[in-house]
Amino acid sequence: MTLRIYSTDAYRRSHVARVVGVDADDRRVLLDATVFYPGGGGQPHDLGVLRIGDDLLEVVRVTADADGVWHWLEGAPPKVGTEVEAVIDWERRYRLMRTHTAMHALCGVIWARYGSPVTGGNMEPGRGRLDFELPDWDPEDRPELERALNEELARRRPVEISFLPRAEADRDPSLIRTKVSLLPPEVTTVRVVDIVGLDRQADAGTHVAATDEVGSVRILKVESKGRGFRRFRLGLDEGGS
Repeated sequence: MTLRIYSTDAYRRSHVARVVGVDADDRRVLLDATVFYPGGGGQPHDLGVLRIGDDLLEVVRVTADADGVWHWLEGAPPKVGTEVEAVIDWERRYRLMRTHTAMHALCGVIWARYGSPVTGGNMEPGRGRLDFELPDWDPEDRPELERALNEELARRRPVEISFLPRAEADRDPSLIRTKVSLLPPEVTTVRVVDIVGLDRQADAGTHVAATDEVGSVRILKVESKGRGFRRFRLGLDEGGS
């Protein structure tokens, strides 16, 4: 299994690792440890490079399975036992961290006001979408919701990461903010992201350490997705930190 450094230290930009598995046909390698997030929960996988001496191999895709985290390469993969430095595209990752935290904050604001679960979501660097079951939505609420969201982000709420045994997590239904639990049955330890005092939920993605790092955000659009369902499109302000 790959040591998943991103899970406990989202700010780690690189790590020296060793190749422990190779699939030459697919041009992918398994590392004993990695800073690359393999994607999931609406957050896309990281991009970056593997550095071997003076040579750089571009990482174009990252996935995870029962064996660990696989890094798909542009070029021939190195052999098992090769030492590499895994380096993520930090600017892209950090924008994803800010975006993901903003989306959790929006979940918290909407949950507090409407008690509404998330029915879907996705993101790219600087932009995200979240779908909610909101049968009583009033379009006039949008400016006030955006104001409340930015107020919460400006409070510098800490974002804490913890891990719970699956049995303990299952006893706390508030950890699942989606309408249907997306936790695979084989997961035995649940990673919890807690924007202290605002939003606490099971999540595997990367986040900033405090909400003020997000900067200001805008609710770009609220779309109707059928009776009682709304899609919120969220964007980081270009002037954000």
